[in-house]
Amino acid sequence: MGDGIGRYRGTGESRLANWLRRRPKDPGKSSAAPSREELLLATAAAGLPLAPAAYPSGYRCSCERIGCPTPARHPVSFAWQTQCSTDPAQIERWAQSQPQANFITATGMVHDVLDVPVEAGRAALERLLADGVDVGPVAEAGDALGEGRMLFFTATRGTPEDEDEWWPCELDCHPETMDEHPGLRWHCRGSYVLVPPARLPGDHAVEWVRGPEHPLPDPLTLLERLTDACARHADRYADEYGEAGGHPAVAWPIGR
Repeated sequence: MGDGIGRYRGTGESRLANWLRRRPKDPGKSSAAPSREELLLATAAAGLPLAPAAYPSGYRCSCERIGCPTPARHPVSFAWQTQCSTDPAQIERWAQSQPQANFITATGMVHDVLDVPVEAGRAALERLLADGVDVGPVAEAGDALGEGRMLFFTATRGTPEDEDEWWPCELDCHPETMDEHPGLRWHCRGSYVLVPPARLPGDHAVEWVRGPEHPLPDPLTLLERLTDACARHADRYADEYGEAGGHPAVAWPIGR
């Protein structure tokens, strides 16, 4: 799923690649992939606020909660919304003191995330790029069922200066609205997603397809293509598994 700098990055020199090249490296490891800490710092430098998250412990979650519903996918602190930071010194402290931790980014402050089944996302991404549409950072997340999700990072639809225009996460799609937005989840205020590099139970991972050096687009420029791709994916899924099979499970919790 990419080398951390991203597939589908198009033409031109990657700003993330330039940033990483300026970082001091061991001369004997000049060809090594960017480190976890470098990728997290690049993500924070792009303006995505981060906070530590749980990580896999075997097939369980490091939080040790019995029956954790989202193992290795949730923040460590209940105060994650205020804890999230882009401060490089803080990111370095977290990364060094919690070497196994995943990281989440809080949505709805700087950016939103459109979260779709990976098959639908790949198809939509190819069409968007072929049509010359500006696409921002994109990540893929595997899962134990082999379905996976693709995460399209976009600008947020609201800002702290325009409080009334913030869209709360409760307006994201729920099961009762899946017919209208099949398989699509819009992460905005009150939600979060994992950022690469992240490890999931069962040797799955979250990795960049297009890195965080890409500017964040308006989500409405992507929404129609993603919704159409999700509808086609849902039709294929229903044909294969029948209506009783329902839609693939979403990857992230909507609740706080």
